[in-house]
Amino acid sequence: MTESEPLSKSYKPNEHIVQKPNATRSIKTDNINGSVTKQIFSKEHIETPCCRDIHDQNEPPDGGMRAWLVMISAFICNGVIFGIINTYGVIHALLTDRLTSQGDKEASSKAALVGSLAIGATFLFSPVAGVLTDKIGLRMTTLIGGSLSATGLLLSSFFTLNIKALYFSYGIMFGLGAALAYTPTLAILGHYFKRYLGKVSGFVTAGSSVFTVILPPGLDFLLRSYGMEITLQVMSLVSCFIIVCSFVYKPLHPPPQPPQNKRDRSRANILLLSGINVNIWKRKKYVVWALCVPMALFGYFVPYVHMMKFVQTTFPSKSENLPVMCIGITSGIGRLIFGIIADLPRINRIYLQQLALTSIGVITVFLPLTSSYNMLIVFTLMMGLFDGCFISLLGPIAYEICGPSGATQAIGFLLGLSSFPLTIGPPIAGMIYDSTGSYTTPLLLAGIPPILGSTIMLLIRYVPDETKLDANIITKADDNLEDGVKSSKDTAASTAVAPTII
Repeated sequence: MTESEPLSKSYKPNEHIVQKPNATRSIKTDNINGSVTKQIFSKEHIETPCCRDIHDQNEPPDGGMRAWLVMISAFICNGVIFGIINTYGVIHALLTDRLTSQGDKEASSKAALVGSLAIGATFLFSPVAGVLTDKIGLRMTTLIGGSLSATGLLLSSFFTLNIKALYFSYGIMFGLGAALAYTPTLAILGHYFKRYLGKVSGFVTAGSSVFTVILPPGLDFLLRSYGMEITLQVMSLVSCFIIVCSFVYKPLHPPPQPPQNKRDRSRANILLLSGINVNIWKRKKYVVWALCVPMALFGYFVPYVHMMKFVQTTFPSKSENLPVMCIGITSGIGRLIFGIIADLPRINRIYLQQLALTSIGVITVFLPLTSSYNMLIVFTLMMGLFDGCFISLLGPIAYEICGPSGATQAIGFLLGLSSFPLTIGPPIAGMIYDSTGSYTTPLLLAGIPPILGSTIMLLIRYVPDETKLDANIITKADDNLEDGVKSSKDTAASTAVAPTII
């Protein structure tokens, strides 16, 4: 039996494992001509490093040149994707003016729909990105996503006066590309980091905050100096960084194995199961988490969308941009801080995310009750910190619940489910404001879903840990093997003593 040969292939039913006095395990084979003893391994061999290396061959390296390159590339990809999405307001203003000059009475809403389609498509197509990643790999999926994003922005530069064309090129095409690039950006981190996964995820997700601060002044300069066409072409060139970064994404874990085909399954069922990792939906913890997070997001983004209008109506003489800037800055800081906290011993990442959602819900409820602009700034600073906590923990929690083989699709389906509440919540709040003329009721109602979702997430505590159950199964199998060895030793001992009794 060689070192790499599985035990199941070398073991034969008529062989007995006995223990020799010098602590060497042997296999004794009974045959007609006598007995042959074959020494296979000793106690010390079990404790040698090579066996541990074989057992932990899929452990992330938690460092090294490629690991740090992956982290920096993911930071750039995350920053480019959400930097462009978050700074659409710069494009929106000029696009609205152009549509208004053409006599379009719905210029503002039509221009806003372009940006809404981009963010909605980014989340809606995330499940497609997860499935595609498992089929063709992280690197190829990111490469296709970067190509679609760059092409969509480039095409948009030729259709700045055709709003319907922009719905497709900027909204759908760029959004699809962003989805295909964003999901692998979170998934690749678990291939290279385990102990530092929280810190690295916090650093990577902080990329969106950094690029959101950097891009607006540059885009505003380009728009004023060269116009929208050149600006969109420069944005297309910036998106090409995603293509470059994709070549660094070399996965270390194999993709999940497709389920075995059964005779009674239809072709459509077989095709569906070959693409979707159904094992993640068998994990009750993931099901609870994937349902509670979208529930919390019904009111999560309402303050972000309506903050400027809320400041204009409540504090007309104050700056409406400062609260939004405070949220963006502290969100980046929060992703770094809570990324470090998430890696500390005895820290439950799910509880930490619950704390973030509950805090955001409570702060949202208090927003319309404050009569001080300074207190509003304090609330927005706190909201940004907890927003950073929530965002930075999405990837680590997915890896914690579903493991490396299921994390990619787990992230994709979670983002896909979140696209609906993120799209529906802010318009509903706007409709309530239009009917009441006040933001008190919309913000009070918006604070309830995050609190409710985080509370229901407590059910995860009562769900058995699947990883521990798997470990118990392995332990019981090892105990059964040891019992078999002991019984074989007893049988061999009784056989050797029997002739002396006679």
